[in-house]
Amino acid sequence: MALHVWLLYTLAAIGLALTPGPNSLLALTHGALYGTRHTLYTVVGGVLGFTVLIALSMFGLGALLQTSQHALLVLKWVGGAYLVWLGVQLWRAPAMHLAPVGHGGRPRGRVLFRQGLLSALSNPKVLLFYGAFLPQFIDAQRALLPQFVIMAATFAVVEFAVEVVLARLAHAIRPWLERGGKRFNRVCGTLFVLIGAALPATR
Repeated sequence: MALHVWLLYTLAAIGLALTPGPNSLLALTHGALYGTRHTLYTVVGGVLGFTVLIALSMFGLGALLQTSQHALLVLKWVGGAYLVWLGVQLWRAPAMHLAPVGHGGRPRGRVLFRQGLLSALSNPKVLLFYGAFLPQFIDAQRALLPQFVIMAATFAVVEFAVEVVLARLAHAIRPWLERGGKRFNRVCGTLFVLIGAALPATR
C-alpha cells in the first residue's frame, strides 16, 4: 500500500471514527457513567465488532476482484455514489441529543464488552458502508491481503483511540455536541461527499 494512499485512508478513517454513531454514543455514555478505565471494555468490544465487519467486507471484495478485472472500477463508482449519499444524509442530520447520565453501579467488564460488540455487529449499514469505503483505497496491481491487513489494523487503532478520547472527555464533550453538533455533522458529511466524489476518479 503506497504511503500517500495510507495517509489518505487514515485521514478518512479518523473522519469516520469521529462521525456520530451508536458506538461513539455508547463510549460517551459509558465514559460519563463508569469512567474511562471501565469503558475500555466497551471500546474493545466495539473495535472487535468493527474488525469482524471489515474482514467480512474484505473477504467479499477479494472474492469479487478475483472473478472480474473490472469489478474494482465498478465498486469505486458505486461506492463513491453511496458515500456521497451518506454525506448528504449526515449534513441534514440533527445534532446529537444525549440523555442526562446518572451514577449507578458498574456492570462487569464482560457486560460492557458485549454491549460494545453487539452495538457494532447489529448495524447492517456498517457492512454496506465498508463495502463502499474500502474499495476506494485498493490498488488492484498490488497484493490484496497486505492491503487488507493494513487497512483493518489502521482502522482498529484509529477507532480505539477516538472512542477512548470520547470516553475520557465525556462530560466536556456532551454539552458541546448538543450545542454545536449540527455544524460537526456538516463537517463530517462534507468529508464523506469529498471522498465519494474524488476518489473513484483517482488512479
